[in-house]
Amino acid sequence: MEPYEHTTQCRPWVVGVSGASGTPYAAAVLRGLLAAGEAVDLVVSRASRLTLLDETAISFRDARWQEDLGQWLSLGADGKPHTFDVDVSGVRYWAAGDLAAGPSSGSYPAKGMLIVPASTACVAGVALGLSKDLLQRVASVTLKERRPLIVAVRETPLSGQTLKQLVALDEAGAVVLPASPAFYAGATHIQDLVDFVAGRVLDAAGVPHTLYRRWKGELGGAMGSRDGRGERGAG
Repeated sequence: MEPYEHTTQCRPWVVGVSGASGTPYAAAVLRGLLAAGEAVDLVVSRASRLTLLDETAISFRDARWQEDLGQWLSLGADGKPHTFDVDVSGVRYWAAGDLAAGPSSGSYPAKGMLIVPASTACVAGVALGLSKDLLQRVASVTLKERRPLIVAVRETPLSGQTLKQLVALDEAGAVVLPASPAFYAGATHIQDLVDFVAGRVLDAAGVPHTLYRRWKGELGGAMGSRDGRGERGAG
């Protein structure tokens, strides 16, 4: 049974998870989308399964994806279980090798795509218009249909070739969003830094959230937040 039915009023965001380090970023974005009541189509690349296994000890399986996804989203950035309130019934999963999947077509009613995290190999494939797997194919479809594409690249340092590919994505209409945490929000935990990046991804997609304390033009806000005097969004 499908977890939800697509209509023009209930269009999903496609979330692609590539093989770059940074699976906590993807988990935070997924939690943020679901908390905002957004429908989600999920594509987990083959390479990202190895990263997920390394960073969380979770084996992501096609046949038991709901169970594995629920376990993944229950973990904080420190790898420990947290009290996140997550309902994965708003997620539809597509295998990375399924090039006949719904989102592979421009007629599929998606809002856009978020690639979190995006590896340099993923960046290259999307910039060159390749479709070696469903993740790259959906990204190409998103660009050709002029839908929002947010690419949260996670790599350092960046080679000249990758920089050229990121410029090409920007010129094609994508939002290039490096996974670069800021510190003015008063981070006191690794989850705060992850949530900042996830929040910026959701900002680029126009999805409301309270993942981090926003800048209000007042110096010292970060210290006030650490002391319990400033505002901070729920993680």
